[in-house]
Amino acid sequence: MASNAAVPFWRAAGMTYITYSNICANLVRNCLKEPYKTEALTREKVHFAVSKWVDSKPQKSTIRSDTEEE
Repeated sequence: MASNAAVPFWRAAGMTYITYSNICANLVRNCLKEPYKTEALTREKVHFAVSKWVDSKPQKSTIRSDTEEE
């Protein structure tokens, strides 16, 4: 019975749900008119800190960004 079950189209296309939702979010952001488009694009940027751990103690943190321009 499981072989006849419907498969979500994003999975049938070989994508994960996260990849599919990121593509949809980018499409929606690009369809917005100004000033909403620039506001949405600035919210898209993500910054995070990475720390190496040595002997169960965190070392100096490094700030990283997911944007290519920085």
